[in-house]
Amino acid sequence: MEKPRILVSRKLPAAVEAALARDFDVTPNAEDVPLDRAAFRAALMEYDGLLVTVTDALGAEVFAGLAPRCRILANYGVGFSHIDTGAAQGAGIVVTNTPDVLSDCTADLAMTLLMMAARRAGEGERELRAGRWSGWRPTHMIGTKVTGKTLGIIGFGRIGQAMARRAHFGFGMRVLVQNRSVVAAEVLAETGAVQVDSVETLLPECDFVSLHCPGGAENRHLIGEARLAMMKPSAILVNTARGEVVDEAALAAALKGGVIAGAGLDVFEKEPEIHPALLECDNAVLLPHLGSATRETREGMGMRAVENLRQFFAGEAPQDRIV
Repeated sequence: MEKPRILVSRKLPAAVEAALARDFDVTPNAEDVPLDRAAFRAALMEYDGLLVTVTDALGAEVFAGLAPRCRILANYGVGFSHIDTGAAQGAGIVVTNTPDVLSDCTADLAMTLLMMAARRAGEGERELRAGRWSGWRPTHMIGTKVTGKTLGIIGFGRIGQAMARRAHFGFGMRVLVQNRSVVAAEVLAETGAVQVDSVETLLPECDFVSLHCPGGAENRHLIGEARLAMMKPSAILVNTARGEVVDEAALAAALKGGVIAGAGLDVFEKEPEIHPALLECDNAVLLPHLGSATRETREGMGMRAVENLRQFFAGEAPQDRIV
């Protein structure tokens, strides 16, 4: 029996590519450059499955008018707002993702951003490397304490809950939660978290706000000018969710104008392009989408995607099927 033909949209960790090669006829992306719409439309007609990533744009126009050979999109990542799942389903294509495996490392990075912004670590390193540090002094680069403060978490899924554990058990933080559905009492009780009804209720109460909600049209610019103005002037915003959740122009204006004290961002609306005004903000910590960037997690994500492909082509229900 011929192995199913799989196109891999980006270069993956070596262990993952080896696992794929054992069970599938794999076409890698040797140049490791993003594929455009035309390339994806061609791939849908040529391959039995595609292993895609969170930066691949698979909107409705990619599927329009096709009767594809492809039967599964195995997404390498937990978020899938870059895929028009309705259009994929309409074309007879199953979509899967890779939950669970990246929760801890993404929460680790969210806490890293929170700490860096609170203690002005990015500013300090830039000053030191530029040879501008004149030595210790009592008023130099004063930040804000983290221990015992209030953290607001918007989106209380696996990653949000992992962030709450770090904040509560590591830093004794009070945790407030806003989530689109009611969170089970026992889940909240694990970290002493309190669920509030709305983003508007949460923001004024918090010293730090960390975003862990889905992206997509529903949450586009969830945090914009009006909601930034509801935050404390001393507050810090952290985003490891999706870039489109934050209005970057409004955030830059808020950072420059002292509306909030700082921000830590790992995701951006037009990656890899960064809003120029954000680059001018010394009180913004900006990282190049490193949330899941550990060897263990990137390999784990890949193996989960491979397992979804194996299950599908064995005639089983993929464990992480979305549609």
